[in-house]
Amino acid sequence: MKKIWSNYKQTIILLGALIIGAIIGLVYGEKAAILSPFGDLFMNLLFVVIPPLIFLTITTSIAKIKQAKRLSKVIITIFGVFIATTLVALSVGLATTFSLELVNPDDSQAILETLEETKETTSEEVELNILERTVQAISVEDFPLILSKDNIIPLVIISLLVGIALSKLNKEAEPLLNILESANKVVLKLIDIIFLYAPIGLGCYFASLIGTFGASIATGYLKTFIIYAVVAILFYFIMYTLYAFIAGGKKGIKAFWSNVLPATATSISTCSSAASIPANLKCAKNIGVSDDIAETTIPLGTSFHKDGSVIGSVFKIMFLVYLFGTNVSSIESIFQIIVTALIANLLITAVPVGGGTISEMMILSMMGFPTAALPILTMIATIIDAPATMLNVVGDASSSMLVSRIVDGKDWMTKNKDNIQNNKTTKRKAKLKEA
Repeated sequence: MKKIWSNYKQTIILLGALIIGAIIGLVYGEKAAILSPFGDLFMNLLFVVIPPLIFLTITTSIAKIKQAKRLSKVIITIFGVFIATTLVALSVGLATTFSLELVNPDDSQAILETLEETKETTSEEVELNILERTVQAISVEDFPLILSKDNIIPLVIISLLVGIALSKLNKEAEPLLNILESANKVVLKLIDIIFLYAPIGLGCYFASLIGTFGASIATGYLKTFIIYAVVAILFYFIMYTLYAFIAGGKKGIKAFWSNVLPATATSISTCSSAASIPANLKCAKNIGVSDDIAETTIPLGTSFHKDGSVIGSVFKIMFLVYLFGTNVSSIESIFQIIVTALIANLLITAVPVGGGTISEMMILSMMGFPTAALPILTMIATIIDAPATMLNVVGDASSSMLVSRIVDGKDWMTKNKDNIQNNKTTKRKAKLKEA
């Protein structure tokens, strides 16, 4: 019993805090919003540390890969795995929504009436130029803007480029690399300190979230939420177990499920892939993923790999298809849905509730639906946000295992066993020093 508590203490406390928060939210409803500042404090602390964490982990990880072959192999493999697993998620979303109608005919009229009520405030056309949107998504116009959590993709790209530049300079860049590595250790220690407040902060944040949105989901949207939640849970247990098995066999499955719960809990409570990076990095490293792969895959995945979001994009599209009675039985229509879901998925930023407006406008534009339907997509995005973020985050952890399998070979877990032991030894020494 003591061993279980020692190994899973943080997870148990965190899950307990979330359960208490959920109960408070359900019992007190919107009154639970009074706890929101305590949750906001935790989120603010995390968001302050996220930009330097992403920059330092990616930059130092890439710079430390001295072999050009390994560097290129890691990057190519990461995006190869991202593409493959994204296509799997997309297929699951399509198979589900083509098999089950998301909107009942009885609910359609009520939802359309809501649409008419909001039409006046949302009828303004937003012109979307794909090239302009792409430039805005991958770059910023001034240096200070790149240090914002709202510009994760440009930050990731710059971090990659700086890491490659340091790697190519070798010894000439060692003084700067040493400074960056030292700064990275400081940031990681800072995260450990911030996470001491996690049970209180996440519990309060979750209570406010449940209290605000728990009872506000209309019947027409409830069916979509239930179906999505069931799909997310099945995907979570089945697909990620499969990925873990492909990556490391039975040992991979055991290592994955022994370490993934803290990242899962953080993703559900914060509804933010970015805020889950610290917990997810620990998860991947404890599984046995090497530092360079974990510290590259997890931050990159925050922007470029989102299983939950791509399934969510399909759900949004098909919700409107059923609502408006659009015929999508042809191959061209299915291809249009696939392309739209993929593009919309790339435009979703790694921020909490409400960050996907641009992607939702892209869905409306590419599928030819009226812009007045934006509130519908916003509601769907809100109600599926927690399970979608869970898949986004945990999908990055499982992807890091697949990347390790390809880059480091079938014995990657054995090779990186020392990495796990060193992490545990470092933690024990730190605790002894504190004591």
